[in-house]
Amino acid sequence: MRNPSPLELRPHFLIADDHALFAEALRVYLEKTHTVVGVVLDGRAMVDVAVRLKPNVIIVDVGMPLLNGLDAARRVREQVPNVRFIFLTMQDDPNLAAAALELGPIAFVLKHSAGPELLKAIDHVLHGQSYLTPRLRSVDWVQSKARARQFTMEMTSRQRDVVQMLAEGRPMKEIAGVLDLSEKTVEFHKHHIMEAFNLKSNADLVLFALRRGLISANIEPRVSAEAARRAGQFSRLPARA
Repeated sequence: MRNPSPLELRPHFLIADDHALFAEALRVYLEKTHTVVGVVLDGRAMVDVAVRLKPNVIIVDVGMPLLNGLDAARRVREQVPNVRFIFLTMQDDPNLAAAALELGPIAFVLKHSAGPELLKAIDHVLHGQSYLTPRLRSVDWVQSKARARQFTMEMTSRQRDVVQMLAEGRPMKEIAGVLDLSEKTVEFHKHHIMEAFNLKSNADLVLFALRRGLISANIEPRVSAEAARRAGQFSRLPARA
């Protein structure tokens, strides 16, 4: 039996970020020292590819279309329990970070951090330790359990899916297609959520999704669902020497 090559012994990374230029730059940066097995542009593609390839580490943007990074990570963890997550975000939100910590040893890094900080975070999670950006003070974790519940309470995963895509401005037909539901069922979920949380308008629903961490306040344009699905199809990236 042959011995594995040094490249095969490297931890395998999956990058999930809907900003294609950022994801590609991150891939090039990481491949100097690590093996990147793929890049996906939305949360649903991340779940599919992660379950299929079982990478060691997923570097995931929190504010992704179709399924946000936190919910995507939760679904991956159910099927790939040993995977580690490094969350990249523009939001220095202790509630969001506390919810991420519910997944075990993770890293929570701001997107504008320098490269060496990301490498430090990677080293921490590979050794089973959490890493939190210094922008978040230790006092922020005193009530971490209560903070984490703000991102999960009172909604099913299906309702969270519907709220996120409605808040992203996606039409009923598209949401129904992505979730494999009828438009009538999507409308039912919307009506139930609006009634249950006393939301009077679409603007209220968007603010509700922002408060629950389902969408990001980042105003950069997002890729369309069709483009995200196309780009989310896995293609193996060539390894660098």
